[in-house]
Amino acid sequence: QVQLVESGGGLVQAGGSLRLSCTASGEIFSINTMGWYRQAPGKQRELVARITTGGTTNYADSVKGRFTISRDNAKNTVNLEMSSLKPEDTGVYYCNLAFYRLGHFYNYWGKGTLVTVSS
Repeated sequence: QVQLVESGGGLVQAGGSLRLSCTASGEIFSINTMGWYRQAPGKQRELVARITTGGTTNYADSVKGRFTISRDNAKNTVNLEMSSLKPEDTGVYYCNLAFYRLGHFYNYWGKGTLVTVSS
């Protein structure tokens, strides 16, 4: 089993910054992708940013230049530095861990942390 524990959400004014962190524990394959997704009220969950074990990153167009994802492979942690926050960044942010192992795809989610950006 794999567990993901997020922290760092909260209320911030537009233009402000927040840092989200996520720590994974359990049976984790060493080659994996960790990332952050978010779900705004009434909308589908969407990718915010993700990073591979090797450091390759992907960002949603809406957050490029404002958010930075990083990870510590030794600690199985992933962080999301969010700056210049906008009200449209509001939502529940979910940590994700995914990997292939022996032909099977494993995909895990945290419980989510709420980010609210006030205008």
